Amino acid sequence: MEKVFVAKRVTNKLYATEAAVDAATAQVAEMMAELVQARKDLNLAATFGHGVSVKVADAMQALIVARTAIVEAHTQLDESRLRLGIRTSMVGNLPPEKGLEGPTGLREAV
Repeated sequence: MEKVFVAKRVTNKLYATEAAVDAATAQVAEMMAELVQARKDLNLAATFGHGVSVKVADAMQALIVARTAIVEAHTQLDESRLRLGIRTSMVGNLPPEKGLEGPTGLREAV
């Protein structure tokens, strides 16, 4: 199989993984905001549910660690791409064209 097609498959999974981690991070942030709003709506003390807030913050930290790891993996994959001699075209974060499948990112194998 041609290396450019293999690289394209890996690239698509990488972008999907990055998007999933970002989406999970946003969901956890929304959960934290909802917890704060619920406490305020019920006129509860700041100490009420504090343990839950700590656990949600722990989840956020774990996602940030995961994001850091995937960004580092992205960098290493880009270096591997160069070592394999695969050229890229810069496509940015444009909305996908009609009929195209899969996420697009900053670099796409040509």
